Amino acid sequence: MDVSDRLIGRRTVLGAGGAGLAGAAFGGLARPALAQGKKFKVVLSNSYIGNKWRLEMENVFKAALQMEPYKSSIEGSWFNSDNDVSKQSQQLSNVIAQRPDAILINAASPTGLNGIINQGAARDILMIAFDNTVTTPKCLKVNTSQSEMGRAWADFLVKKMNGRGNVIMVTGVAGTEVDQARIKGAEEVFEKAPGIKVVNRYTGMWDSSTAERNTAAILPSLPQIDGIWCQGGTDGVIKAFISANRPVPPVAGEAENGFRRFMVGYNGQKVDGLSIGQPPYLSVISLELARRILIGQHPKQDLLVPLAPLTSDQVKLGETAFADQPDSFFADFTDGGDHPILKLCVTAALDGTPCSGRLDVNLPAV
Repeated sequence: MDVSDRLIGRRTVLGAGGAGLAGAAFGGLARPALAQGKKFKVVLSNSYIGNKWRLEMENVFKAALQMEPYKSSIEGSWFNSDNDVSKQSQQLSNVIAQRPDAILINAASPTGLNGIINQGAARDILMIAFDNTVTTPKCLKVNTSQSEMGRAWADFLVKKMNGRGNVIMVTGVAGTEVDQARIKGAEEVFEKAPGIKVVNRYTGMWDSSTAERNTAAILPSLPQIDGIWCQGGTDGVIKAFISANRPVPPVAGEAENGFRRFMVGYNGQKVDGLSIGQPPYLSVISLELARRILIGQHPKQDLLVPLAPLTSDQVKLGETAFADQPDSFFADFTDGGDHPILKLCVTAALDGTPCSGRLDVNLPAV
């Protein structure tokens, strides 16, 4: 299905007046909005929509906008920039000219947007970057520790392989902060394990079909593989191994539903794995942070969202893996922990349909 078919229309959230893309005018923004009985204007700038994770990230943002406390207090809009730094910068320039209250950014580059973000901050617009963040101190950051995620995946493989063997590394979208930090974390671990050899490194673009296709192309040239380190598209990598009649070694990867189903036993294959997801609901955490700052209920500080690793014996069908959802679906669309940051329904991640009731977000401590 085409990506556009999976997105709900802006008019369901914004009404006709807010339906335009980044270049369209927002119309006279009142600030502070709530002081005059109006909604805060919050814009999501997403650099890339070419994989299921980004789609879920946008969908849960759209669902949240239709739930309280956001429905009555936030007027939201969003745009995508095709992973083009210049395009995202220009779109941000257009948005900044309209003076929204806050802009949430998933950045195409950790440094390439710093200038335009600084311009927004200079106009007293609250700037928050999440997932792929930026380096300017004028922008708040909401993220998990990407370097720690890369290290944890690598540590798992080193232990499972008893410190010896061949590893492949399936990376993400080149040039992004997330990709760079995860690789750096893994390299720190592998450099201390001289018996580990990284025999190939290639991109999967954080996408299951891309990772499967690229793995299938490279496998015939590879020796025995003893461990798989994968940033995203993990289920696709496993399927490529199965199709090539290659044994599936221990796998350290993301939170794709298919990967987690393989971890508990799926299609006759059980994988020894470690799943650590970058939660798609980072967009909702960023939205809640913006809301609280704008109403004076939270300090202007970065948020570090804790990692939630799952081994094969910890994955549970119906809670952290789902038999009725696609393999490429990211199963960490909601927080399955004992003390959840938030709880979202599956339809919010699938197509942006709001869940019943109020959406309470428990921000991590600063």
